Amino acid sequence: MRMKTFVIIGFFLAGFVLSALADNTRLILTNGPAVQPAVPLSVDIDGLDYNPDRGEPVLYRLDENSRHPVACQIEAGRTARLWFIPDKQIEPNEKMVFELVFDGKAGRQDKITARIDDTAIVLAAGDKKILRYYYATYPAPAGKNPLYQRSGFIHPLYSPGQAVLTQIQPADHYHHYGIWSPWTKTVVQGREVDFWNLAKEQGTVRFAGLLGAVSGPVYGGLRARQEHVDFTAPGGHKVAINETLDVRAFACRIENRPMWAIDFTSILHNATDEPIELSQYRYGGGLGFRATENWNRENCSVLTSEGKTRADASGSRARWCDIAGGDGKGGSCGVVFLSNRANREHPEPVYVWPVDTMKDTGDMFFEFCPIHLTGWQLRPGQEYTLRYRMIVYDGKINPKTAEALWKNYTYPPVIAVKR
Repeated sequence: MRMKTFVIIGFFLAGFVLSALADNTRLILTNGPAVQPAVPLSVDIDGLDYNPDRGEPVLYRLDENSRHPVACQIEAGRTARLWFIPDKQIEPNEKMVFELVFDGKAGRQDKITARIDDTAIVLAAGDKKILRYYYATYPAPAGKNPLYQRSGFIHPLYSPGQAVLTQIQPADHYHHYGIWSPWTKTVVQGREVDFWNLAKEQGTVRFAGLLGAVSGPVYGGLRARQEHVDFTAPGGHKVAINETLDVRAFACRIENRPMWAIDFTSILHNATDEPIELSQYRYGGGLGFRATENWNRENCSVLTSEGKTRADASGSRARWCDIAGGDGKGGSCGVVFLSNRANREHPEPVYVWPVDTMKDTGDMFFEFCPIHLTGWQLRPGQEYTLRYRMIVYDGKINPKTAEALWKNYTYPPVIAVKR
């Protein structure tokens, strides 16, 4: 099959500039004055009339003497996008040149896989597990209120070194489920409904269907439908909020070591015919994270984009927040949580447990919480989206790297496509 070549041009708000060569066959990335980590990038390729019958996309980074293959993957959605991760970090003022072709003979190797088992969808990079999204109903702890059962959450989250970073159903909060995001104080058709505190018997969140799971050379992921169920509705349980949860994972090399980049996107739809009030409260919605029991007052640290620490972060606004603790083996691991600038209340309020919240242990709970300072209203017929990225690492991460990662994530490229 004859290969066809295309050019991609555009501009990166985060310091990248893309411009076309005279022969209109290449992608040129020109960096600004700062080092840019090798993180996921994407390009709208609708203008290339892509369809799978044309062959696999193949991307090359070019230098003076050779072509270096760069893994790429097409996301076929309402608009087709090409995803790729540069094969090295981009130095200050460096230019990178790429070429895109469609090759009918190219084979596809799925680096990130999504595997469905009896209870969960497991995202992995080769033999390294990244996370489990639990779609089955996880039972309540033995002898406890059956209302503590739950589905539709992430646990475990693993570091690249396979340390477990989350926990579920801790004895101090049986309703805590790894990474999850129910709303707390809401008003649905005049009734107060708490979807977070399950023992109040007012509501819950449940998995309601798998919309898709994908494996690929660049990312693996899942799309799930979740329902926020109102137990107080006249006539029985009714769905108050429909949620589409999109989770995708990438394997990157940042600071010259492996890290995961995990995109967590929540799309909310009011399922009633009246506005739903999400009342101001210190926690609820957004992105909640209950850390492993290995993280405690002795080893767990917090640093936000504004320089706040575990002592004073809670209630402040942040673009990103780095949470780190022990890996259970004498080392450390952590997560940099990035809030997208399009999110409500960005820079987004955070809720962080100081060391004295859990007096016996100093355990960690963190949340980006869009209703921490002000309430919110979900109107019927409207769509509301919250976007987050988690950078998962072993060891430590430089705050300058965390800032660069936030800039790269929250200022996506504005790209034009030309044949």
